[in-house]
Amino acid sequence: MKTKFFPHLPGRFLLLLPLLFAASLAFAQAPEAAPEMADGLRASGKIYVVVAVVVIIITGLLVYLISLDRKVGRLEQEIKK
Repeated sequence: MKTKFFPHLPGRFLLLLPLLFAASLAFAQAPEAAPEMADGLRASGKIYVVVAVVVIIITGLLVYLISLDRKVGRLEQEIKK
């Protein structure tokens, strides 16, 4: 079966065009000074706590997703039997 990609091309291009303009506007921003919050956290040493919490959360999500994938894999094997 042959898919017809080209008839929808103008519509997809019109959808992509505003996204490209929005991205160019984001890069056109004038560079400003570094955020004061990051400097304050870095000076007090709390930035390491923030980084540690983010790493713990991401690690927890990754472990959860891996365990969920294993459970789904087991269920798929049971269904195939």
